[in-house]
Amino acid sequence: MISSLQIKQFATELGADKCGISSIERFKDAPAGFHPVDIWSDCKSVVVFLKSMPRLAIQTENPIVYSHTAYTLYTSLDRLGLDLCLKLQGVGLDAIPVPTDVPYLYWNEELKRGMGILSLRHSAYNAGLGIMGRNTLLITPEFGNMVYLGAVLIDARPDEDPLIEDFSCPDGCSLCMDSCPVNALDGISVNQKACRGVSSITHERGWDIYICSECRKVCPLG
Repeated sequence: MISSLQIKQFATELGADKCGISSIERFKDAPAGFHPVDIWSDCKSVVVFLKSMPRLAIQTENPIVYSHTAYTLYTSLDRLGLDLCLKLQGVGLDAIPVPTDVPYLYWNEELKRGMGILSLRHSAYNAGLGIMGRNTLLITPEFGNMVYLGAVLIDARPDEDPLIEDFSCPDGCSLCMDSCPVNALDGISVNQKACRGVSSITHERGWDIYICSECRKVCPLG
């Protein structure tokens, strides 16, 4: 049986800044249709990994820098997940990659609400990588909220990581909620319809460009 340490070493060698593991039992509150076993019935654990974004990429006046950096990270994480699956397959462990962003199936046009096939933020929380911030983003002790996530599903039960319990948003902090130009945050969830209306634009050439990330920028843990 491969150990959790070996899996994490593989992920780190492939470029992950950090990696954690969760059993599927921690996903008992996942919405129907969005549990790991809804993707792959043989799944027993979820391996989650992250890459950090350069801290100042989000602070530039030109939004192209942040947008390009984000999309580059998505591609890099998808590649990492695929390579990790192949690495695990080479030592006899079946693994399935999870898309880091699009495509996904669920879309509510009226609410402009989409859901990936697996919530990577909740998966990372379950794998002990960070906490769910009031801006609804994963926040880690090492990199704040400047992280992007990937995951693979495996059919084994290596040791899972403990949840983070000694780290949290600062008491009384509401900077992320107060900074939102459309009041889309309530500290627990995000109104995707309101957020999408101001957070990105589609260029006439077809490129999607992020133009608002205030909730991420102002976070004191960022």
